[in-house]
Amino acid sequence: MLTDIHPKLPMRDKTVTRNFYINKLHFQEFGSADFDGYLMLTKDRIQIHFFEFKDLDPNENYGQVYIRTDDINSFYQSLLERKTSIHPNGQLKRKPWGQIEFSILDPDNNLLTFGQSI
Repeated sequence: MLTDIHPKLPMRDKTVTRNFYINKLHFQEFGSADFDGYLMLTKDRIQIHFFEFKDLDPNENYGQVYIRTDDINSFYQSLLERKTSIHPNGQLKRKPWGQIEFSILDPDNNLLTFGQSI
């Protein structure tokens, strides 16, 4: 009976978060209302929500999301073309648990890991 999940991650600055996800990852804003301190973004069939946390210390943020994809190589290449920084320990790699994965950090150090089943 569960149908979807929309993770909620912290953000310090709504404008910075919006720009990163829209310009670097090609997300779109979801909904027509501009909620104070809240942001909803969508890409393909997923949504990520963000709540304002102005006092967030990015070095102490452990927000993480695992996002499955069906075309990881093309998505990875598109990020490289847009000069999106790949996490130093998260380059595109085949993992022993049957996934190909890579990771990036957003401006607030939320870890986004993208994976595709082999």
